[in-house]
Amino acid sequence: MHGYSRLGMPRGGSTTASPPSSPRCRHGRSKNSSGGRGPKQPSIAERAVFFIISVVFRRRGMLLFAPLLYISGMLLYMGSVSFDVVSLKNVVIISKPLPAGSLYRSPQVFQKLWPYMQAESNHTPNLLMTVWNSKVHKVWKPCIPKDIPKAELPKSNGLFIIEANGGLNQQRLSICDAVAVAGLLNATLLIPIFHLNSVWRDSSHFGNIFDEDFFIHALRNHVNVVRELPEDILQRFDNNISNIVNLRVKGWSSSTHYLRKVLPKLEEMGAVRIAPFSNRLAHAVPSNIQSLRCLANFEALRFSNSIRLLADKMVDRMVKSSSHSEGKYVSVHLRFEEDMVAFSCCEYDGGEEEKHEMDIARERSWRGKFRRRGRVIRPGANRVDGKCPLTPLEVGMMLRGMGFDNTTSVYIAAGKIYKAEKYMAPLKQMFPRLQMKDTLATSEELAPFKGHLSRLAALDYTVCLHSEVFVTTQGGNFPHFLMGHRRYLYGGHSKTIKPDKRKLALLFDNPSIRWEDFKRQMQDMLRHSDQKGVEVRKPSASLYTFPMPDCMCKEGEAIDENSNTTTQT
Repeated sequence: MHGYSRLGMPRGGSTTASPPSSPRCRHGRSKNSSGGRGPKQPSIAERAVFFIISVVFRRRGMLLFAPLLYISGMLLYMGSVSFDVVSLKNVVIISKPLPAGSLYRSPQVFQKLWPYMQAESNHTPNLLMTVWNSKVHKVWKPCIPKDIPKAELPKSNGLFIIEANGGLNQQRLSICDAVAVAGLLNATLLIPIFHLNSVWRDSSHFGNIFDEDFFIHALRNHVNVVRELPEDILQRFDNNISNIVNLRVKGWSSSTHYLRKVLPKLEEMGAVRIAPFSNRLAHAVPSNIQSLRCLANFEALRFSNSIRLLADKMVDRMVKSSSHSEGKYVSVHLRFEEDMVAFSCCEYDGGEEEKHEMDIARERSWRGKFRRRGRVIRPGANRVDGKCPLTPLEVGMMLRGMGFDNTTSVYIAAGKIYKAEKYMAPLKQMFPRLQMKDTLATSEELAPFKGHLSRLAALDYTVCLHSEVFVTTQGGNFPHFLMGHRRYLYGGHSKTIKPDKRKLALLFDNPSIRWEDFKRQMQDMLRHSDQKGVEVRKPSASLYTFPMPDCMCKEGEAIDENSNTTTQT
């Protein structure tokens, strides 16, 4: 619909109440009825005056209308204001409603659907027993050559040093890629140094999170790994690691780049450093280098003894509390911490208080990033595009719609949930058998891990790894590594629910939706996740998420340890 602007200067004292067919200005004329003659013809001077007056008012009308049209268009574009009709004196602006899916109306949907969920509680078969359709599975098995018989490794070309930054799984990626590059360059790898991240704020070292001895032993036939700088290297660089040249390597660099640019420097100087080292190796590398990635991630990297002991206890407790479903449970990676909500620039139902808190959180963690000139925040567009973190309420409704009833044991892997008392209540209402780190482990058991987010994430990782169903809600390194690890353990199937968040945004913005329609949509989403559970890696994808065929073989195939190719058995 188009708005219109009508400005008139009638000569007479009355105006018509109905708008004309055209938005152009209309000027009334007095009729001269004396003597029955027709209307008097205006003189040249009168015509000139009339023309000047009409032009002035037409321009003035345009000057009034243009800025209002511009402002209304910008407000609609940003998705921050919704209005149907706004009347400013003689100016009327009519806007279209916001697109479907752009508003957070999940609480209203829950109020509508909750009675139907209650009616179905305890009356449905336990979905955990039949959630994955075995007919779509192709059986894959790990086939990484672990013990290649060699008298000894060839003489090293030098020491390779990297700095792993970010959270637990970004560090994991850096470590595994460093092993691959060390093998490529025939270099000795120094146990990776962990950079103190401004967001994670975890001062843990490699040995606090991973088992150093096991890592070195598992790689002994492939890459030489040392804990400390050798004495000759220390002397050469005046006992200061900062004196070792830090090479600038672009993201996703090819193996050819390392051989042409990094190897000569390594041979010349005896040691090189790359810091930071996140995403510095391309996905596509020779198969023998891919095998080193596989070996490092799936076999050599295991958590430290202190983490494994508590994580195993937590898994055992989840299994025992799920005896009604033969020890099977659901795990959910819930990204609804304050920093994630702030970074997403999405709006929920907290009003001005929420906006104020999110502004503070964004400024605290990303100073000035969200206030740069030209930066436009569009919460509605973000939601429609599936970029908003799912709330605990939305996760609960999704799982109930898929068929998981209130007897299902659910583990929530998360940091500190934003306004947990408010947002977690409906999820607990739908799934009373809900557990988190703080409920599954005692405060005494968790005490050594407090203040170390990477170690706490390792506990979550282990409990999620052994669940029958894993639910990812926001993306990131945690679910990507976990999906790959689960494929490696469970015959190639990730056993993961990866929801279509664009579709969810539409459904959760429809308070009049019928329960049967909602269930059908959720069950279709579950079937799609089942079908996508077994996927072979594409050239542009990561083997840490898709380990087939680089790290796994189909049943009936074996890997040739010398050529690194598969053969039928």
